[in-house]
Amino acid sequence: MKRLILLQFLFFVITSTVIAKEKKEKDKEAIKNICGCFEVSFNFAETFEYSNDTAYTSSSIKHDKGLEWVELVEDSDNKIVMQHLLIVGSPENQYVIKHWRQDWLYENRDLYMYNMNNSWSYNKFKKKHVKGQWTQKVFQVDDSPRYEGSASWVHVDGKSFWENTTDAPLPRREYTKRNDYNVLVRTNKHEITKSGWIHDQDNNKIIREMYKKDVLLAQEKGFNNYIRVDNKRCIAAQDYWLKNKVNWKIVRSQWDDIFADNKDLKLKTAVNNKSLYMYLFSDEFKFSNESVSSLISQYIVD
Repeated sequence: MKRLILLQFLFFVITSTVIAKEKKEKDKEAIKNICGCFEVSFNFAETFEYSNDTAYTSSSIKHDKGLEWVELVEDSDNKIVMQHLLIVGSPENQYVIKHWRQDWLYENRDLYMYNMNNSWSYNKFKKKHVKGQWTQKVFQVDDSPRYEGSASWVHVDGKSFWENTTDAPLPRREYTKRNDYNVLVRTNKHEITKSGWIHDQDNNKIIREMYKKDVLLAQEKGFNNYIRVDNKRCIAAQDYWLKNKVNWKIVRSQWDDIFADNKDLKLKTAVNNKSLYMYLFSDEFKFSNESVSSLISQYIVD
């Protein structure tokens, strides 16, 4: 009887391990389907507002289109790194803008969760809370942090999707125009489709103050549709990355050293009236471990 119980237990362990491995490979396949060349439509609309101010003005409905290349930068067993590169201009006169970056980490326990006012708290999650999950870490154009969240990829009825709710700073489309809220609580859903993938968002615009309860100012719907097209249409972005990938690897490496300290982080929005990306995007900036480290350190609040 004891032998039978032991055999049943071993069978259960082996079967569970095989199923988990197969699930992980399916997860990785879905994540890597985010890479490639896409025609993108960016759509945002403020759906409900809760302000007591009769002069309150909601954000305008946003409809933008673009061509975007998502480069697979790193592909290892537990980590996938992807760089978004936005292509603008006419086909005859294209130029490339380094856009956002997303890292996917399997069963990651170390997360930097956004607080408010350009500050993040380091959190160490328990193993049981991230078992089988993938953390999505989203970074700014200068590879500084934006937001992070952990959840499981779901594969059901022919669909593959990942959904998480997490706090984030204001998006670029808002922070230059509004200062009446300071945190965006984002519910992000990434779904793989036959034609590409969808970034579906349900966002809460929050007023946050220390030692006070969060105030919901407004809600927002976002729907970004990535339609896969021929990779040849994104040659300009592929060429840009070949020329610049070594420089941006240096930047990622310096940020990784900072994150590895596992300490709370607060960043300045500007140094000498310039955002970090302005220096890094400048033709005059010379990339090296020393120059990048020195520059980034100026933006860290001790």
